[in-house]
Amino acid sequence: MGRHPQPEIRDRLLDGAVHHLVAHGLPVTSLRPLAESLGTSPRMLIYHFGTKDRLVKAALVEARRRQLELFRRALRHRPEEDYAVTLAAAWRTLAGPEAEGYVRLFGTVHGLPASDVPWPDFPAMAVHDWLPHLEAGLRAGGHPDPAASATLVLAVLRGLLLDRRATGEHERVDAAFAELTRLLDRALGRALDPPGGRGL
Repeated sequence: MGRHPQPEIRDRLLDGAVHHLVAHGLPVTSLRPLAESLGTSPRMLIYHFGTKDRLVKAALVEARRRQLELFRRALRHRPEEDYAVTLAAAWRTLAGPEAEGYVRLFGTVHGLPASDVPWPDFPAMAVHDWLPHLEAGLRAGGHPDPAASATLVLAVLRGLLLDRRATGEHERVDAAFAELTRLLDRALGRALDPPGGRGL
């Protein structure tokens, strides 16, 4: 007897899997801890998703969608304010508790060998998903080379988030990001100090 689609159950399991991955990371060898947290069995997860890899990819895709929604909202250019101010406010979101699980999860995915990545397109997407939003804000702010500046900002963002997570030295890392926003403004000959810059 073939499978009968049960989208409402699958959606509930997928939502639970996303929360589990964001909180605990990728399942390494067994689906059992994930299944137990969802009140089901590995067999039922395979029934609804086909394979472990399909389940993990589906959960990563949905987690990524939620992260994109959060981060894009934070990084969106606001015509009424300088983009350095936008970035200073965005940092409080990107480095805050709401984003922490996503940063940890996708940092793990980034660190996997290419052969082990359950979502092969992810590494390139993880760059190109963010650049247009950063570039648009920097271009609107008048930066002379917004594409290069966006690449720099993304690289520094990633590096500082990894540093913050690895060391727990939040004050030092926050001050470094505040310095980045000042450097971006100096590229235009301004010396704007974002409100609360050193107290991010």
